[in-house]
Amino acid sequence: MDEILDATGAALCCAATIRLGGAVRVLAARAGLSDRYDLVSAGVDNIVASLEGQGLDESALGKAFGENWTLDARYPVELSGRAFFGKWTQLVFVTIVLTRPRQQQLVAGQGLESALEAAAAWPSERRVGSFTRLADYELACQQKTGERLREGGLPTLWKLAEEQSGRYRRAAELLVG
Repeated sequence: MDEILDATGAALCCAATIRLGGAVRVLAARAGLSDRYDLVSAGVDNIVASLEGQGLDESALGKAFGENWTLDARYPVELSGRAFFGKWTQLVFVTIVLTRPRQQQLVAGQGLESALEAAAAWPSERRVGSFTRLADYELACQQKTGERLREGGLPTLWKLAEEQSGRYRRAAELLVG
């Protein structure tokens, strides 16, 4: 039963990482950190593949962990979005740690809380669909991903996360101009 709960939590954290990654990719490009972001993203993709039954590539995961560890510190302080970027790296940290056997220190809820904190830290008020704040959108996304995972499984979850990441990407594109 614990393995099922761990896999569910890791899947929900991966979905949040993908979702917020829509904005982080844009912010990383503006900051000249695309190559580093891509290494972290590859690690998350590896976790996604492992949740679908493929083997976990420890080398890719190790590179992602190492790059993620310093990624937020590399984000220029003068650029907007720094707090969002930093909270996303916390989410990635939790997501990666959840792949480790018997990690009791962190739970998926901490990763999802980082996602909410990231959205709340967005540097401008931005309407996202019917939501007046990105944090409200993120909360609705988390609720919907939980439902979709139960109803349609992992393929449905990944598709939804990719769709939701588009709104984050557009918010970031508007922010950076």
